[in-house]
Amino acid sequence: MIVITAPTGNIGSRLLDILLDDAPTHGEKLRVIVRDPAKLSDAVRARVEVVTGSHGDADVIDLAFAGADAVFWLVPPDPQAPSLDAAYSGFTRAAAKAFAGNGVGHVVGVSALGRATPVADRAGHVTASLAMDDLIAGTGVAYRALANPTFMDNLLWQVTSIRDDGVFTGTVTADRKAPVAATRDIAAAAAGLLLDRSWTGAGEVPVLGPEDLSPIDMARTMSEVLGRPVRYERQSIDDFRAALTGRSVGDALMQGLVDMMRAKDDGLDDGVQRTPKTASPTTFREWCEEVLEPAVRP
Repeated sequence: MIVITAPTGNIGSRLLDILLDDAPTHGEKLRVIVRDPAKLSDAVRARVEVVTGSHGDADVIDLAFAGADAVFWLVPPDPQAPSLDAAYSGFTRAAAKAFAGNGVGHVVGVSALGRATPVADRAGHVTASLAMDDLIAGTGVAYRALANPTFMDNLLWQVTSIRDDGVFTGTVTADRKAPVAATRDIAAAAAGLLLDRSWTGAGEVPVLGPEDLSPIDMARTMSEVLGRPVRYERQSIDDFRAALTGRSVGDALMQGLVDMMRAKDDGLDDGVQRTPKTASPTTFREWCEEVLEPAVRP
């Protein structure tokens, strides 16, 4: 039995699709934890066990983990969390306690790159995510943290600006190259680990994409794929903070985002070498053609 948290999110929904195709051939049953089962299609609900509620709730977790062999763990965003510790480790503590109590053997979690860099202790959300990894690993469960860079899919938050103004923004230096990954590749990495649980102990599985790209590189590719000029505009940290204020992000999480973006410009995502094992397949061009261009199209 594999338990999937956040099954309607960007990564969880893709993971669920993969597992619905592949799990039966491995003799695996699937169970999901979801606040609103109506967000799952009728076809999905017919093929999985559904536990309704929050996976931060101890009673929900005990029910969902009963008889489970493996868990996919993803902390949902909580813009009004009182602290980053509460948002990550605090949300995870009930599950960490329940892993051993329910005999869960393997956990795959969504985390971030940065542990091997000098800025890991001042990277906001990433620092909190790495602390969550330590909490889970400390339970003794076999744990793999998917160590991710910036998601290509984050650009979908700027579809309107890209379509109407030919602009996307960020806070990193325009020519700074860094890894970027497609969320579908992160889901695929999670599926592989959940279906083949021959691994033991705790560790990271980086998902780096096939190449490092700068915002200038990304603008060039978007322009070519979309057939219109797209340029990158670097935001100041103050402008970034002001934009978050307009989105009702609480002070703690706002500062965490600011610290994370500063750390990314200081090399947060540079600490892992790309190898055949750490690279993931989807190129930025492929992602633009298959995901961004349909979203931008009027």
